Amino acid sequence: MGRLVITHSTYVKGLIPWLKVLANDPQIQTITPGVIARVKGRCQDLTLRPSVPIRGGFKLMARRGRSAQEVFIITTLEKTELIERLASLEP
Repeated sequence: MGRLVITHSTYVKGLIPWLKVLANDPQIQTITPGVIARVKGRCQDLTLRPSVPIRGGFKLMARRGRSAQEVFIITTLEKTELIERLASLEP
């Protein structure tokens, strides 16, 4: 079971329950939510998608409405496997 790092006071609405479910995956070691930013486009539902690889894992972008938040995941999964896990994720 992975570890979910909760360090900020604000998160994109609905993100933490998704990350708690994702942290139960045995191939995920650490999940750390990062910076929230305002974006021009709108996204009605919460979406999580891999952005760029980082050392030992990936950076994800969580989007909902006009907000986007970085999420850093340390994992042994490949990008395609991570995309499949995110697609099947429903908290």
